[in-house]
Amino acid sequence: LYAADLEKDTPYNTRRKLGLPPTAISNPGYDALYAAANPIATPYYYYLHDRNGTIRFAEDYAGHNANKRQFLY
Repeated sequence: LYAADLEKDTPYNTRRKLGLPPTAISNPGYDALYAAANPIATPYYYYLHDRNGTIRFAEDYAGHNANKRQFLY
């Protein structure tokens, strides 16, 4: 996902369109469904993978934006 993708006017861009996309956007496996039903306690709500594949976590949107500036741009 790139910053330019967030500007595209497609039915799947939920930052520009209200509600759900017209069709499914993924097909989760058992592990994903289990994790969603049994979440672990964590203060992190946001994450991204930097250019090296390291996962960078943030507790809030401001921290997520700081991670994007530091590790992606």
